[in-house]
Amino acid sequence: MEDTGTNVELVLLGILGCVIVYSLLTKSLARTVLTLPIVFVAIGYAASGSIPALGSSQELRGVARFLAEITLVLVLFADASHVRFARLKQAYMIPLRMLIVGMPLTIGLGTLFVFWISPASGLAVSLLTAAVLTPTDAALAQSVVSSPDVPQKLRQTINVESGLNDGLALPFVLFGAILASAGMSDANTDGLATMAITQVLLAPIVGIVIGWTVARALDLANDRDWIIESAQGVVFLAAAFASFLASELIGGNGFISAFVAGAVFGNTYRHDIHFISEFMEGAGQLLTMTAFLVFGALMLPEGLRHASVVTVMIALGFLTLIRMLPIWLSLAGTELNLKEKLFVGWFGPRGLASILFTLIMMDEFDFPDEEELLACVSLTVLWSVILHGISSAPLAKRIGRGSLTVDKQSNPRLERLKKE
Repeated sequence: MEDTGTNVELVLLGILGCVIVYSLLTKSLARTVLTLPIVFVAIGYAASGSIPALGSSQELRGVARFLAEITLVLVLFADASHVRFARLKQAYMIPLRMLIVGMPLTIGLGTLFVFWISPASGLAVSLLTAAVLTPTDAALAQSVVSSPDVPQKLRQTINVESGLNDGLALPFVLFGAILASAGMSDANTDGLATMAITQVLLAPIVGIVIGWTVARALDLANDRDWIIESAQGVVFLAAAFASFLASELIGGNGFISAFVAGAVFGNTYRHDIHFISEFMEGAGQLLTMTAFLVFGALMLPEGLRHASVVTVMIALGFLTLIRMLPIWLSLAGTELNLKEKLFVGWFGPRGLASILFTLIMMDEFDFPDEEELLACVSLTVLWSVILHGISSAPLAKRIGRGSLTVDKQSNPRLERLKKE
């Protein structure tokens, strides 16, 4: 026992050492293909052999679930707080079409694809799989989102889509899990439909009330000079978790509530919300590191054990055709050319949301073929971490060169129009 404890401490010290080293080299690593997700998935997988010494599988699942909930609540609230309703009809028209048209098409096409590949799983599990694998994660394409080579409209599109689709996918994930659970022979289906409707309807109401109330209260505190700047981050944390807990308390879905609360807060608050970005860049990044590390240590080894030809085909399908075709269709008639449509279609990496949704749904519901879902998510996220991480920098430069050429050709015409 003493040796085991020593080994666990050495593993934890090694992980903390990796966190420190990575943080010290962030600027240097930004010039390579070694992204944060690649590094911490690898660290987690390398440490996976020592994970059983930390506790039973049930205890580890509980810790992973707790981490998943904390991270997802903060990510949903923070991302939604930066979306401005007034600008959605103008500058955000392209990501809006991707969300309103492209995302439902992706879930629909994905459901049919999974059901065609694995009909034994049933339509409900196919819907759950498609819904879990649809949300995107801009953290996996950080070099694209932050690259000055990529045109602003494309960076904005990727940012807005990844920020909003987590929350918009939640009802589909929830319905898929409930329907799949209801399909179990020994499942108690009484009240499931009512519960689903209640969760989806009550959550936005709670989110609106808390988001508006906290924003107004913080405005008042700023106007009266009652609050110090560092305390605003505490208000952000409290508001995010309050919206989650209050919704769960009355039967709503806490994650949908956190998403709505963040959007209402960001559009109601009259002062600068830089404190949210500052928190997510610091503590939020640490949570993201931990989430990918947990994925590599807990989910990935188990997912690889249950991998099959079917799960490989599903993972490849969702990274390519199932993602890119609906996005291309949703952008028909827009100002984007074919290369730009393919660019935003490819950079829909799967990461944090898929990991967290899977952990939570598997813990909350019992449904058939859980191992197959875990394998599908594990393979999709693993390949997305690698492929999107490696391709982000070179493709960003390539799309940037193409856009620079277009700009140079169009600038003289713009100058003539200004003179006229």
